[in-house]
Amino acid sequence: MKAPVATADIAIIGAGSGGLSVAAGAAQLGLSVVLFEKGEMGGDCLNYGCVPSKALIAAAGAAHRARQSALGVSTSGVHVDFAAVMAHVHRTIAAIAPVDSQERFEGLGVTVVREAARFVDARTVASASHTVRARKIVIASGSRAAVPAVEGLDAVPFLTNETIFRLAALPEKLIVLGGGPIGIELGQAFARLGAAVTIVEAGAPLGREDPAAAAIVLEQLRKDGVEIIAGRKVLRVESGPVLVLDGGERIAGSHLLVAAGRTAALDGLDLDKAGIERTGGGVKTDRALRTTNRRVYAVGDAAGRGQFTHLAGAHAGLVVRRAIFGLPVNADALAVPRVTYADPEIAAIGLGEAEARRIHGDTVRVEVFPFAENDRAQAEGDTRGFGKLVTTRRGNVLGVTLVGRNAGDHIHVWSLALSAGLKLSKLTGMIAPYPTRGEISKRLAGQWYAPALFSPMTRRLVAVLKRLA
Repeated sequence: MKAPVATADIAIIGAGSGGLSVAAGAAQLGLSVVLFEKGEMGGDCLNYGCVPSKALIAAAGAAHRARQSALGVSTSGVHVDFAAVMAHVHRTIAAIAPVDSQERFEGLGVTVVREAARFVDARTVASASHTVRARKIVIASGSRAAVPAVEGLDAVPFLTNETIFRLAALPEKLIVLGGGPIGIELGQAFARLGAAVTIVEAGAPLGREDPAAAAIVLEQLRKDGVEIIAGRKVLRVESGPVLVLDGGERIAGSHLLVAAGRTAALDGLDLDKAGIERTGGGVKTDRALRTTNRRVYAVGDAAGRGQFTHLAGAHAGLVVRRAIFGLPVNADALAVPRVTYADPEIAAIGLGEAEARRIHGDTVRVEVFPFAENDRAQAEGDTRGFGKLVTTRRGNVLGVTLVGRNAGDHIHVWSLALSAGLKLSKLTGMIAPYPTRGEISKRLAGQWYAPALFSPMTRRLVAVLKRLA
């Protein structure tokens, strides 16, 4: 029997960060909303990504700190109960899940359909039991783990971020295929929990990040016992699992984690029936996040503009402003921070030094301030890392990189500066509590002004003013 056609103001495909944010905003504004989700509420971030990985990293960090003898404190006899670690991971998911639950959104007035959805035509979305004709439609289908085309990989069992948190026992030897943020974070975490870990990366590990910042993180991974094989291509995968590298080297392990990036989850949506075009990274969108079908928007990973939960949330806010209120928005202008949650963390926003120099040439100025000169870092006995500020000669902020303990907690001020177009003088004028690692942002800004402030011309001016005083 064919499902009757219902009408709605907004139909949303996907109940991850982006889809849930649009649904909550629209429903609380009094619009009728139908939300389709074929998997778990909360999407990848809650169930397979941000939340479980950070819970695992926290447990691994606790194990690492317990093993260290530092600051006059000695420890011994550290034991990792992997089952208890995974119980912590799943308790964390369960604690956060009610915020994203079907019950909460139904309480807001959203019709939640726990089925896969597809386009029927330019205005209609259908699942097994529901067909909805909507004024506006939002694609928020997220992404899935990318599986590289490596000979033999399809015949060998492997883990991804969607399955690794189901492990019942700690891997004896974990091979990680991919040295991006996911591979680095999970590789370090499993090493600190007691597994032997080898990371294989065809290019440069953490290749998107400032090379000096990445080097500090990779040095720590090696100290943690992680073997990192960089610049080597995997020719094939054999049972074992065994990775056969170019040159014939064989890397054997007990488990294989594929962490080779993510790809937009668009299969089965029948986008062509709605006149929606795709690009290499996701759905083709304009700066208002509209697809080639002007009634349909795409947010988050599906939009192909970056794979961050916080970006999906920002996209949702833009769609609510545009689709509901008709206000102008510009997704191209978003200043999007990113963090690699290794130890130490790398946090960055805007342009890195190399990219800035390619675009702006000799007009680029760079300031670097080491955590070794930060009093809190000295007190904690952890002076790894630095802050790097990239500007134009006129002081316009182009980008910032922080690498060090909890760097992600200190990038916020630079996200505000870039989003609001703040001048560096605003940062030098703020009072930063002492002693904190966050002082590094004020020191970077102050360091930019130092050459002019203490120049010979300024000294001559002070000499004149002294005689007049």
